Amino acid sequence: MELDRRGLLFVLSSPSGAGKSTLARMLLLSDPQISLSVSATTRPPRPGEEDGVDYHFVDTDTFKQMAKNGDFLEWAHVFGHRYGTPKAPVEAMLEDGKDVLFDIDWQGTQQLYQEAGNDVVRVFILPPSIAELEARLRGRGTDSDAVIADRMSRAKAEIGHWDGYDYVLINDDIEACFAKVRHILAAERLSRSRQKGLIGFARKLVNGKGQTA
Repeated sequence: MELDRRGLLFVLSSPSGAGKSTLARMLLLSDPQISLSVSATTRPPRPGEEDGVDYHFVDTDTFKQMAKNGDFLEWAHVFGHRYGTPKAPVEAMLEDGKDVLFDIDWQGTQQLYQEAGNDVVRVFILPPSIAELEARLRGRGTDSDAVIADRMSRAKAEIGHWDGYDYVLINDDIEACFAKVRHILAAERLSRSRQKGLIGFARKLVNGKGQTA
């Protein structure tokens, strides 16, 4: 049987090329109980993007006011535009027992944890080696040597924050790593602190009112 539970905020972080986005896509395709957080952004919509589905598109003044009002769980200024996670819809999902997936860096994770620590599960993905990470970036065939050098520099800085996470996985095999991600999520869903219906259920058992076979 399933007891009522509170949802959780499941964070995947890694340096570019270590596999967090691939793992996030695999998780979303395989698990209907979790969905990707929909961020608010000040950048204009791209062709095919839908407001409220891909992003909540807002102007800069609206975004600044939301930040001032404390309406974001976390937000950042990236490449000239602002991105943030609205607090209200995420809280509603948690109360409804639904899980929210975050594909964010260590700074966003830190902000998120400061705002909603007890609801956050933090997973950091490491590459098997720096050489393998560079090979993966070059294998994409989309970046110049200068861009790859910059990504490698950022990757080393990102890796330096591995100890700010609850779980750390080495992605030397994507399927094996994904299996571990799913095991972590399954265990965290069963955490006593998230089982809203557990106290009442246990009391009924003690009082002889639990379900019988």
